[in-house]
Order: sequence, then structure tokens, then C-alpha cells
Amino acid sequence: MTDSHETATGEFATREDVVDARGGSGSASAPSPAPSSALSSAPSSAPSFAPDSLVLNRKLPLWYQVSQSLRASILGRPQDASLRLPTEEQLATHYGVSVLTMRQALKELETEGLISRHRRRGTFIEPRARRATPVRLLGSVDAIVAQQSGDATTVLGHGTVPVPGDLAEFFPDCGEVVSFRRLRRDGESGEPTNWAENAVRPEVAARIDLTDLERWPMTKVLHDIVGVKISRITDTVEARLADPVTADLLQVPLLSPILHYTGVTYDEKGRVVDVARIRYRGDRFSFSLTVEAR
Repeated sequence: MTDSHETATGEFATREDVVDARGGSGSASAPSPAPSSALSSAPSSAPSFAPDSLVLNRKLPLWYQVSQSLRASILGRPQDASLRLPTEEQLATHYGVSVLTMRQALKELETEGLISRHRRRGTFIEPRARRATPVRLLGSVDAIVAQQSGDATTVLGHGTVPVPGDLAEFFPDCGEVVSFRRLRRDGESGEPTNWAENAVRPEVAARIDLTDLERWPMTKVLHDIVGVKISRITDTVEARLADPVTADLLQVPLLSPILHYTGVTYDEKGRVVDVARIRYRGDRFSFSLTVEAR
């Protein structure tokens, strides 16, 4: 492994390489976010677009981390935020990377259709960009946040329940967990895209504000707001058939194909703090895995 990467080539990355993005082994020092004035766009009546800060993990390609962090910021932006992005140089300074790396990250988002770039005019968020994209796994907490961002979220309910039998192996020291149930809809069409159940360790769940779950994915809430030091997330994705509850919530026929995602989140002590089970509509999501070798 080299200390850092300016391109996607020459690196092998898996989900097991995820380290504590708040300063655990293998992560870089947090770049200081650029002053708000440095990220301001052209004069506009709408608030300027300001991306979230990012702590870089030197075990993963920098362009990929930056693209996923910026993607989450774009999809989670306030509705009245400016559609114009800061310049390449301003974004590179904000993330603490080279302009070349920033350019590669922006190219990824342009390929997705999230942004458009215009010579001499600048880079703009596509207001009607389709927010349903393939699930991509490359070992970054920010990738998980980005994948789950952008939809309008409704908290269906939450409460303390006995540890489900199929999750007992993850919570051997807990008799109960707090269950959070959420439904996500496309931010523009209102069409349901997925629904999620999270089983969270009680002492961690006690610090979760439901209003944060209506805006951000659980991973971001745990990491950025609650302050959980995430060491790794283990993912399982499989094809299943829609059960009655899923068919009703996602408005799909009973027994139609869905994508079933299970994400197990571990803290720095190796304890499971959250088990997420998310059911995606089969017609809105696909799955791809990128493995990069030397």
C-alpha cells in the first residue's frame, strides 16, 4: 500500500479496509474546511452550496472518497441551495486534495448525471438528476452515506424490542435493542424507493434525534452527530421476494424481486452498534462491486 492515491489505479481496496474516519489507523488528518467565503458561488438569492467536510482515508483512492462525499452533499442539500458548485480549485482546497484528484471526482459525478460542466460558466447541479444509482461498495463510510442520501425520509416508528433471533449473534450482551423503521421516497416523484429497519444498541440509540433521521442516513447520524467511532461496516446484498409488508410500503406486487441489504456497523471496540436491513425496489436499484488490483 502506498501512503496516498491520486488516481484509482494501483490500489486494492475492500470493505475490510475501512478504518475510523475520525482518526483511526490509516486515516489522514482532517483537512481544515475552507472558509465559507472560499466556497461561495456567483451572487444569487439562493444560499450558496457548501459541501460537507471529509476526513480522508489513505487506504482508498482519494478521488473516490471525494466524489462520494460530494455526492452525499449534493443529494442532501437544502432545497433552496444554489445549483452552482464552487470552482475546482476551491473544492480541491476544501477537501485537501489536488486539482487533478478533484477533477476526476467531478468527472465521476458528471458521468452519473448529477452535475453538468460548462466551459467558462462553471459546474452546476442537475436539478432533475435521477437519484437512484447502483449500489457501489469500495470500503468507504462516505460511500454508504452517499448511497442512502437524497431521498425524502419518513420515520415510521421506533421503540425498544427484544433482540430478534436472527440478530442475536450481533448483540450477545444485549437483551433489547431499539428499532427504527423508515420509509424513503424519491425527492421529486414521491415514489417509494426503499424502507429500512435499524436495530441499534440502546445506549447509542438514546442519543439519536428522530429529526436527524428524517434528514440524514443512519450511518451519518451515528458517525457525525452521535460521535460513534466506526471501525468497519460489513455489507451483504442479496435478491429476495417482497413480503406483504415490503410490497405494501414500496407499492410493488407481492413476491416481486427486491434488493435486500444488510449492513453491520462496528465501533472502535469491535462491538456492533447498528444492524441495518434495507429493502430496495428491484426496479430502482442495481448492485455492482468494484475491486481494484495492482
